[in-house]
Amino acid sequence: MLNGTLRFSILVSSIIIGTLLILSSHVQAESARWNIGLETGAVWQNYNDVRIPGNTGTRFSLSDLAGNNTLPFYRLELFYKYSDKHQLRFLIAPLSYAENGILDKNVDFDGQTFAAGKNTEANYKFNSYRATYRYLFHNGLKWRWHVGGTLKIRDAEIALYQDSVSASNTNVGLVPLLHLYGEYTISNELNFIVDFDGLASPQGRAVDLGLKVNYDIDKNWYLGGGLRILEGGADNDKVYNFAQFNYAIISAGYRFY
Repeated sequence: MLNGTLRFSILVSSIIIGTLLILSSHVQAESARWNIGLETGAVWQNYNDVRIPGNTGTRFSLSDLAGNNTLPFYRLELFYKYSDKHQLRFLIAPLSYAENGILDKNVDFDGQTFAAGKNTEANYKFNSYRATYRYLFHNGLKWRWHVGGTLKIRDAEIALYQDSVSASNTNVGLVPLLHLYGEYTISNELNFIVDFDGLASPQGRAVDLGLKVNYDIDKNWYLGGGLRILEGGADNDKVYNFAQFNYAIISAGYRFY
């Protein structure tokens, strides 16, 4: 699964870079501003409740089964400013794990029954690929605020394996999200960042909130750190899944013009 995720991430990165190169050929060089950033660090799940199918399956805690182990992660961001107020962002954010545990009750999951007291492997994947447009609507002495919209490709899978019994539920879909980005100038070198994608409806919700502090080494390089919360899920006849993941972030980026 990790190899497939890596290959898909490389493919998406190539498409994004090609798109940005095409866009850059249609603007004046002095107005172009690029930014590539990498987040990494540790991620752990706070809760992860599952019932599949959503109307007849057994509700169980995937976080209790798999445990709350801390896992490494990465998120890659490509940013393109094509005018003073109009900006594009592309994000690759893979998230997956495979852990073993013991079920504390019999679980009906995706048409199969998994017995209590037996070693069970749990695989979870929630990869996210996003394209964002944002508009600078406030440019003050301290705060700069952008608002816009994000189109997210959700590549999700939950799978259980126990002896000769296995079941896997996958879901790939396009999700529209609201986007909000704020930047507060603490000093010439320090900036506080608020980065939000999210939306809620009766069928579910999605929240991705990052709070970071960036330190500008020079006009090109910067380092940062902070916290991120990824929370949400869906509740319908096919799937019930609500989860929260917490991130401890270190980041680095490079700006070029």
